Amino acid sequence: MNNIKRKITLFASLFIFSLSCSCCNNNSVKGSFSQDDENNSELYPAFITNVEIPEKVIFADETIDFSRYDMRERLDRELINFCNMHTNTTLIIKRANRYLPEIEQILKEEGVPDDIKYLMLIESNCNPLARSGVGAAGFWQFMEGTAREFGLTVNKFVDERYNIRKATIAACKYLKNAYNKYGNWSATVASYNAGQNKISAELRKQQVSHATDLYLNSETSRYIFRIIAAKIFFENQSDFGYNIPEKALYPPMIFTEVTVDSAITNLTSWAKNQGISYAILRDANPWIRGNELPCDGKKYIIRIPDKKWIYYNPKNTKRHNFKTK
Repeated sequence: MNNIKRKITLFASLFIFSLSCSCCNNNSVKGSFSQDDENNSELYPAFITNVEIPEKVIFADETIDFSRYDMRERLDRELINFCNMHTNTTLIIKRANRYLPEIEQILKEEGVPDDIKYLMLIESNCNPLARSGVGAAGFWQFMEGTAREFGLTVNKFVDERYNIRKATIAACKYLKNAYNKYGNWSATVASYNAGQNKISAELRKQQVSHATDLYLNSETSRYIFRIIAAKIFFENQSDFGYNIPEKALYPPMIFTEVTVDSAITNLTSWAKNQGISYAILRDANPWIRGNELPCDGKKYIIRIPDKKWIYYNPKNTKRHNFKTK
């Protein structure tokens, strides 16, 4: 009886394996798309294995040469990743349409190159609620200690790492400080990932002046190339097969800003008095971390979305141009 059971189990396993191989062979050209994906080909291009690598790229007003084989192949890897992570890449494009206009304006006000927005895109996937496994949070993925060092409030009621304006200004402070130290943006952005002490030590030890020439751990080594790949990809989406309709993008929200300088003990009731729900309040102000807001001598600006922008209207959506103005 046991022998018969074993034979039946073996036969079933071989049948399932044969069936799976057949399915894989049938999908080998198109990639693993469902029927729904094929019906939405304007959003999700076929699996891309070959991308054109430019010989040179201007990043933050600095020219980076990609003619050397290792530079070319490292950039190639990151571009292929962006092309083929369809769900993630599509969401970044949609979110960026909402959040980049404000971030670009802040970078301009702070005297930081527009291309630094791509650092934010790879740090958080343009997700305002992004939080890493080690506790880095927000668009710019600040750790608690670093956030406080650069003037952000982090406690159980308020976490300004999730405040788009304040966190972007704090990131600019860090980046300008690092740029003053290194004098180039490749080392500056590398230090955002690995820390200034690490990058300074490696530049000195390996006797090079640009971080792209460093031998580093995989995460930091890929970091610079991911940022540059993001610039190439998102500024030329259609060339890589991404043609998301304008009406499918997320529009920027229009807000009324309310300055608060005294404690709010019940934000649910407060939100209702402003004509919105507590959920909408929290979505528009992710830096608020609970149902009360003690001010403790501080002033906070709370954003109240304009009612006509709360509801979907394709006429409100305009495609954002990723390219530097």
